Amino acid sequence: MLEKLAEVESRYLELEDMMGDPTIASDYEKVAVLAKERASLQAIVHAFRQYQRGAAELDDARELLGEADDAEMRELAAEEVAELEASNAELLEKLRLMLLPKDPRDSKNVIVEIRAGAGGDEAGIFAGDLMRLYTRYAESNKWKVETLDVNEQGNGVFKNITFEIKGEGAFSRLKYESGVHRVQRVPTTESQGRIHTSTATVAVLAEMDEVDVQLDMSEVETQVFRSRGAGGQSVNTTDSAVRLIHKPTGVVVEMQDERSQLQNKLRAKQVLIARLYEAEVERQRSEREAERRGQVGSGDRSEKIRTYNYPQGRVTDHRINYSSYNLPAVMDGELDAFIDQLATQEQAEQLAAGTLN
Repeated sequence: MLEKLAEVESRYLELEDMMGDPTIASDYEKVAVLAKERASLQAIVHAFRQYQRGAAELDDARELLGEADDAEMRELAAEEVAELEASNAELLEKLRLMLLPKDPRDSKNVIVEIRAGAGGDEAGIFAGDLMRLYTRYAESNKWKVETLDVNEQGNGVFKNITFEIKGEGAFSRLKYESGVHRVQRVPTTESQGRIHTSTATVAVLAEMDEVDVQLDMSEVETQVFRSRGAGGQSVNTTDSAVRLIHKPTGVVVEMQDERSQLQNKLRAKQVLIARLYEAEVERQRSEREAERRGQVGSGDRSEKIRTYNYPQGRVTDHRINYSSYNLPAVMDGELDAFIDQLATQEQAEQLAAGTLN
């Protein structure tokens, strides 16, 4: 690992030299690329240099311990050695985590798609609750939320909602929210007080640029129709809503929230690119998982990732077996306790697999 860290530091120094080269300094685009790479290495190089200083201090302290000729000096030297060993071990673990492969999508904005699942109207109401949850979480991180498409059936019942969250690190935090969310509660329309179970699916897509995904528009069928409002009725007299169908994969994207057909088409194309990229990432992940199961055996995994139990005031994430008994706070956007543990689990799995950059 120390060899890998030395390579990172060498690359950092090389980038500094390149940025100081007058023949490169005049090329602003190239300098921007180099500066971005240098910035991505800065934290790990700083930590590595801190570790090197600590290692040198530890060598000196051990040498002093070996040369100490009285009990008091040996005790002081032994304390310093112990402190430096603990500090260096902690820093080395931090460096190990910093070397783990970074998801290239982590810095991207996200497109969130929420769809009502099983449970009728209650599932549609829950979809709206999840929209509010993620909106509040975004607000707490000072991220911007913009609605892209809403299919409301009326009375707060949503068939599907698509919205964008813009902000630094949005995907790195929200990517863990993809999956089936389950709610257990007594619907307002339930006269006998029976608990109903409903679901909604959440898809979190990284907003990708066209250069990230090669999209051949000749393979995309474009359909236009009139925008609909709550309950499905048309809300205007022009065909401004757009439906894009990617014929090779069958992926369909609808967009109707913008005022013009052109705006809706641009938005739909943006979502289509994100979905196609995610589909390719999922295909590769599935192949790796199939290979892993072939090596270590299969383990059944429940489709649901999280349960929101209102009678018990409990939210449980089944992937990490972690529960919060403050359901109102979670529904108000307090997700960090879940996300932090999910990120830690991901890091542990990468370390167990021996995966380093």
